[in-house]
Formats: sequence, structure tokens, C-alpha cells
Amino acid sequence: MLSLNRHFIFTHQALRSILAVFFFLLVPGTLFAADPAVAAANADRFGLLTLLPPLVAITLAFITRNVVISLFMGIFSGTFMLSLNGADIFGAAIGGFTRLTSNIISSMADGWNAGIILQCLAIGGLIAVVSKMGGTKAIAEALAKRAKTAVSTQIVTWLMGLLIFFDDYANSLTVGPIMRPVTDRMKISREKLSFIIDATAAPIAGIALISTWVAYEVGLIKDGLSGIGLDVNAYGVFVETIPFRFYNILILFFIVMTAVTLKEFGPMFKAEHRARTTGKVMAPGSNLSASHDMKAMEPDRNIPLSVWNAIVPIGTLIVGAFLGFYLNGRSAIMGGDNTQLIALLQDAPLGFTAMRETFGASDASVVLFQAALFAGIVAVVMGVVKKIFTFEEAVSHWIHGIKSLVITGVILLLAWSLSSVIKELGTAKFLILILSNKIPAFILPSIIFILGSFISFATGTSYGTMGILMPLAIPLAWSISPEYGYLLMNVGAVLTGAIFGDHCSPISDTTILSSMGASCDHIDHVKTQIFYAITVGVITVLFGYIPVGLGLPVYIVLPLGLAAVAATVQFAGKRVDQS
Repeated sequence: MLSLNRHFIFTHQALRSILAVFFFLLVPGTLFAADPAVAAANADRFGLLTLLPPLVAITLAFITRNVVISLFMGIFSGTFMLSLNGADIFGAAIGGFTRLTSNIISSMADGWNAGIILQCLAIGGLIAVVSKMGGTKAIAEALAKRAKTAVSTQIVTWLMGLLIFFDDYANSLTVGPIMRPVTDRMKISREKLSFIIDATAAPIAGIALISTWVAYEVGLIKDGLSGIGLDVNAYGVFVETIPFRFYNILILFFIVMTAVTLKEFGPMFKAEHRARTTGKVMAPGSNLSASHDMKAMEPDRNIPLSVWNAIVPIGTLIVGAFLGFYLNGRSAIMGGDNTQLIALLQDAPLGFTAMRETFGASDASVVLFQAALFAGIVAVVMGVVKKIFTFEEAVSHWIHGIKSLVITGVILLLAWSLSSVIKELGTAKFLILILSNKIPAFILPSIIFILGSFISFATGTSYGTMGILMPLAIPLAWSISPEYGYLLMNVGAVLTGAIFGDHCSPISDTTILSSMGASCDHIDHVKTQIFYAITVGVITVLFGYIPVGLGLPVYIVLPLGLAAVAATVQFAGKRVDQS
């Protein structure tokens, strides 16, 4: 990506200037470490070695194709450094192992993390019961009637991903199990299915007007604006940044282009060509992290298939999530001390603003677990009432579904533990501080996007990247050019760069969940997706942030970016052989 911009940023002055910005690191409020002083001290102490844990995890993941071992070794490399005192290697090894186990326990004890793991397990149980009722098979057959080709199947999967816009985790875990039988039937590779799922998870949740992301993003914007003395509606600023969220928009369009033209390139072409010509939807030697026993989940042959056996439980999950976001958020607001929001909920409880604020104030991890658990109960009751299975059998099926996703919980715990080690080491702080001084105004959005990409790729967290960059980018952009439009494009670059890097990262929780939901080998998913993500990322810089930085209106730049995506697919892609 950098090489494509060498005439802009590969100058001595520009390289020295890239992170003058980031002496603003002194601005408080970073979410990357519980104690910023400790992270800063470790960044100074270890320097380049702060990059070791994510590099170890990422490198081993590609070499061994075993995510658990790779994450474990990545964590241990970090805890070993933190425990090292002089030349006492043996003591550091013991201390590193002790720290590692403590980090895993702390990750499990975190309320948000526990809610996400329970949500995964509950959805696994729900999908198993729905499958045993024949609901998944009925939906697959019904969709197959409309999804008669590889084109329509991919578009249906894309549309389903857009419909579950309110949360990226719910998207990753819901779309895959429903669409997997259909895509398998249409000989679409698991790699392409997991890519579509992943590319319609965080990218759409990050720009949706109402989602579990909104409050966090708006909160960061509000704090940044307050820091430069601007009294503007932070949600209004968030909405106005949407046209500048080039990667989110372009990757969604990219999916449509590859689906409609049936053209692929890079590793994805090999995967799709294999699936179409041989019928093998998974690569030889694939290692499924989620050990789905599909035969155990298949319905008995004498069960009459009905799409309602899937629509009612899955619909309960979605509707329950929406109601839960509202009620949970409303309870949080009414129990707080913000008199304006309380008055708003009392005067217009169902207005758009009220909905937005309640969704933002809700605890998404708790709500999604509650919704998944309730949907599972509904599925069990339906199956028992319809005499598809007994109550004891239903519970057994539900537990079987939970077992199939236990490994997902293990991987998430390790990923979160790695993230906590990276925070303590000050990896993000080091990445920022290695850059330097004066930044030309037109290149700042591109630099912020690229920097956010590197940090979120190395750390596997878009939230954390947003948390550290937003307080830096807003004051810097305002000091370079105190114009509202210029501020918008830089805020958009922070939010978009964080999502792009997270989308590429093999240690990102949404990347992991997408491969799980699609039952795709995780490394196969990463290898095929990263090629497409980087392609769209380069287009984002060359046809997005550089042109708007130079003053071209966004209503011209956005169509330009879409045209660049279409041209890339058309000329770089090769049509998949459907014989």
C-alpha cells in the first residue's frame, strides 16, 4: 500500500512528520491500557520488541495452521518479556506462564467477554435445535429455489448480512449456519462464504445509524470535539462521516461486483475454481476450528420440513435483540443522571433519537446472550409441541450445539488475552511514536487510515484502535486545517482504518467468528480475505482519501472509488469455471 503512495509519503520530511501528530499521545483517554503510564514505560523499554507478540501469533498461525497454539505462543512471548528481570530466563518463563494464566482468567472474568462467549454458545445451541427440527434444511431448500445460481446465492448471503446490521457478532454467527447448506449446494467455497460474512459484519455495523457500535464511536467523537472546544452534535458528525467511510462502502460494493461478474482473483480464485470444478467447498487438509458434527444435527427423514421452524426462532433472536437493546439501554439511561436523555425518553420514547440513544447505552453482550437464550427456548418449545423430539432430546441437541462452539470460546479468550498483553506492552504507543513531524494537510487522512490499519491488524481490535487514534486525530486535523469538512474526513479515516486492519487481522474476534460461522478453516479464510481487503484498502487510499485530501468533493470521490472497484474486478479478475 505504501509503495503505491511513495511519491506522496516516501520523502524524508514526510516520514519524519507522520507522527508529530502522535506526540498528542500525551492526550489522556486511550483505551489501550488500563494504566497508560505503564504502557508508555514498556513501549520505551522494549521498543521494537513490543511488536513480537502479535508477530509471533500471526506468523505461527500461517505456519502451523493452528490458531490455538499460535495465540498461546503469542501471549507467552509477551508475558515472558514482561516477566524478564535481567538474565533470569528460567524465572521469566515461570513468571510468563503465571501471567498468561492470569490474563486468560481476567479475560474470562470480564463481563463483556463472558457475555460474548455465552452468546456464542447459546447461538450454537439454537442452531443445533433449529437444524434438528428441519428448519435450517427447509430454509436452505426455500432459498435454493430463489438462489438458483452462484450469483443469486452470493447476493442473498450479502443481503442477509446487511439485514443483521445492528451487531457484527450476531451477523457472523447467524448468517453462516443459515446460508452454508445453500452455498455448499451451489459449490461456493467456504472461503468465499466466510469472506461475505466478515465483509458484511463490522463494515456495515460500523456505519449503521443504529447499532451496538454507535455509542462508542459517537462517544469518541464527542470527547475529541470537546478537546478542541467545538460544541457540535457528535451524532451529527458521525452521520456526516459516513460518505468518508470509503473502505466500508467499497468492500460492500466489491462483494456485489465479484458475485455478479463471477470473477475472482488471487487466492480466492483458486478456492472458487476448486469448489466449482471439483465440488470441494473446503481446501484439502482444512482444519475446522469449530468441530461441527453436521450429521448429528441433520433432521430425521420423517420430519416434515417447514421454514417456520427456522423463521420463528431466528426471528425471535433478531426481534429479541432489538427489544433488548432498547429496554436495556432505556433502563441504563433512566437509572443515570443525564436529565436531558431522561426527559427525551419520557417525551418521545419511540423517536429516532430515543432509539439511537437507548441502543448506544445498552450492554450488547448481555442483550445478545439473552436474545439467543430466549430464542433457543422458543425453538425447544416448538420442537416439543410439534412432537419432533422430546424435551430430553431437545436439551441434548441444544447441548450438542454448545459443544460444537466451545473451541470458539477458547480462541476468543486467547485473542482477548493477547490483546491485554499488547496493551500492557504499549505496542500501539510504539507504533505511533516511531513516526514523526510535519504532515502535509492533503496526506493526513491517508496516514491516519494506514496507521489505524497497522495498529488494528497487529492488535486485532478495531475498538481499541479507534480509542487511541480519535483523541489524536481530531486535534491534529483541526490544528492543520480548522475546517469542518477536513475534520470530517479525518474522523472517518480513524473509524475506517480501524475496521480495515481488524478485517485483515487473523487474531481479530470478528475474523475468527466469521470463519467459525462459515465452518471454514480459519487460516484459509484469512489468506483469501486479506488479499481482497488489501486491494480495496489500496483503492480506499488512492481513490478515496488522497483525492478528498486534495479538495475533490466527496460526491465525486465516492463514485470514483466505486468505479475503481468495478474496474479492478473486471480487469484483474478471471471468471470462475462453472463447468
